[in-house]
Amino acid sequence: MPEGDTVWRAAHLLHRALAGNSLTRCEFRVPALATTDLTGRIVTEAVSRGKHLLIRFDNGWSLHSHLRMEGSWRIFADGRRWNGGPSHEIRAVLGVPGSTAVGYRLGVLELVRTDQESAVVGHLGPDLLGPEWDLAEAVRRLRAEPDRAIGEALLDQRNLAGIGTVYRAEILFLQGIHPRTPVGQVRDLERLCERVRQLLIMNRSGFEQNTTGDRRPGRSHWVYGRAGRECRRCGTAIAMEEFGPYGQERVSYWCPHCQPLRPG
Repeated sequence: MPEGDTVWRAAHLLHRALAGNSLTRCEFRVPALATTDLTGRIVTEAVSRGKHLLIRFDNGWSLHSHLRMEGSWRIFADGRRWNGGPSHEIRAVLGVPGSTAVGYRLGVLELVRTDQESAVVGHLGPDLLGPEWDLAEAVRRLRAEPDRAIGEALLDQRNLAGIGTVYRAEILFLQGIHPRTPVGQVRDLERLCERVRQLLIMNRSGFEQNTTGDRRPGRSHWVYGRAGRECRRCGTAIAMEEFGPYGQERVSYWCPHCQPLRPG
């Protein structure tokens, strides 16, 4: 699933291409919006909220989308061939003079009143890449369930919005914390939250997530996606498992030596 940095970048590109322009083309290829036409409306802005994306219009409505596992928004200059996937995977087409935004495989696509956006994003915790990031509130929400595994709590978007399995694995390695460590045993939640925010900020303008600072091929991550391979620090084989609430289990990676599960 695309994480907060990917969604932030998509919103930034959509804003640059669409904001301030009137729509010359509008197609929604989902049943609930099949008859909706916003042609002529002005796009006022595109913003991200965690893993959610909102495109706002001058008539007081917002287009809410969520990329889920495989979704994407692509921008194409006039005359350029669309290449984000087969046409049957297109869910939205928004055209302005000079360019067209095409939404592929969007897991969620709906219109909501701009003044009622809280109905779709109000449950989210502080946005790691938002202008109103609130460290104290994120930590307060995490600490509300001290017996919950930190690896599970970090993925709960109600605690802090924007982190997914990649950054979960990488920040816990960098902090030396086992994913199953109870939140109440994590010594410095403030530093953990601030460091993961730094990782997202560092990656939001690029097209390849990198947490090691090493740009050589195959060296972009410390533990994520490296099950069975040697830890870059100590040489121990990286471990992997899936855990989380029933039906929401997510893959987790860690180094058994660098991130031991400590008793009590």
